[in-house]
Amino acid sequence: MSRLQRHSWFEADARARIAGLVDANSFRELCGPHERLTSPHLAVLDLPVAFDDGVVVGEATLDGRPVLVGAQQGEFNGGAVGEIHGAKLRGLFERARRTRPAAVLLAIDSGGVRLHEANAGLIAISELMRALLAARADGIPVYGLIGGSCGAFGGMGIVARLCDALVMSEEGRLGLSGPEVIETVKGVDEFDSKDRALVWRVTGGKLRRSLGDATMLVDDDIAAFRDAARSLLARPVPARDLAALDADQRALTQRAARHADARDGLDIWRALGLPEPALIPMLDAADFNRLLAPLSPTEAA
Repeated sequence: MSRLQRHSWFEADARARIAGLVDANSFRELCGPHERLTSPHLAVLDLPVAFDDGVVVGEATLDGRPVLVGAQQGEFNGGAVGEIHGAKLRGLFERARRTRPAAVLLAIDSGGVRLHEANAGLIAISELMRALLAARADGIPVYGLIGGSCGAFGGMGIVARLCDALVMSEEGRLGLSGPEVIETVKGVDEFDSKDRALVWRVTGGKLRRSLGDATMLVDDDIAAFRDAARSLLARPVPARDLAALDADQRALTQRAARHADARDGLDIWRALGLPEPALIPMLDAADFNRLLAPLSPTEAA
């Protein structure tokens, strides 16, 4: 497909992403706009509210199989999780345990907890994590999709890594503390958040795919995210036993030791033996995936 025919995931809002992700006309929104579930905390502070509190949840089919879908609106408060926002996502996972869909698809686009809501936001994201893990423990796979302008940071960065698998585009970003937070705390000499190339080399999809944090790297195209979700849906449900957790822990320990002195993706790509690391940011997803193919499943899983 040519670039002109693509529909950018990065530029789309939550409802457009869902519409392109699932089977045509199959999506049914839960807690929809007519219910006006807005944040009580923002209203008290005389701040703008949104009719959906920045998140869309519902059920649909993908390739004819039932799925539950949640998609955050990065345009509203940076996709931040407040009491209502978090409750809608928690309810989605609780519904998954009752209805047992083929998977839960979570389109993450968030800087983390909504600071205006303080403890209510922290509690909401904690309850979301617990509900996600409970759904996984019940055998329901959860797949995260990251390619929006806000990425997945803070508590939502943790939520992303709780998923069974992650699909990212190069434009997607994943981390615990966002670039602006790091610069504020440690200073611009430590991390210049305005250096966009540096930001993508540290938090972007290509680095996360190289390290195995992301399961797939796709182009910034809604159809590419849909194809990746279909591919994940066709796979067996990932193992969740103690042996699998131990293997993951060993791999993370080895990775931390191997790249302890790395400053950004260039150092890591060089350590992985990839040719011409400086040119990697210029590659499209297909060329980058071909470059990673010879690596072991431990890195570039």
